[in-house]
Amino acid sequence: MKELYKMQSHELAPRLLGCFLCRKMSDGRILKRRITETEAYFGEEDSACHAHKGKTPRTEVMYRAGGCAYVYLCYGIHSLLNIVCGDEGHPEAVLIRGVEGADGPGKLTKLMDITREQNGIALTEENGLWIEDGGEGTRYTTAPRVGIDYAEPSDRDRKWRFIIKEE
Repeated sequence: MKELYKMQSHELAPRLLGCFLCRKMSDGRILKRRITETEAYFGEEDSACHAHKGKTPRTEVMYRAGGCAYVYLCYGIHSLLNIVCGDEGHPEAVLIRGVEGADGPGKLTKLMDITREQNGIALTEENGLWIEDGGEGTRYTTAPRVGIDYAEPSDRDRKWRFIIKEE
């Protein structure tokens, strides 16, 4: 999986569809859910990206080399999980919008007990949060990203939301 994290966000986002998001729960169980929906965010040049206005304490993790988690609080309620990807110094990430059994980014983090405590951790089994392959060749459709009314029209209209096609 390490090689995948070197991809740019708009390449990685569809590639993650069908892969398994894995979480070691506090009771020792391993929870695995197939990723069904993602969104790509690509650097300071993308007005929908949190790092659009530069590096801040909140976005610092997005400037790291790919392969770690960016978990932030949305609306003061939901922790949302992003996979940092690409090269160190260029902030980009893929929001995991849905997994089997949890339609929506807030629902999936609640189901899988993912909180801001995981922000910045390397995505490894040892750290209790990782991704297992299984998505190559998965069929999908695209759509505009959700909840980015603040972004420039060209970025709002970009079809960087990827949704697995049910067979």
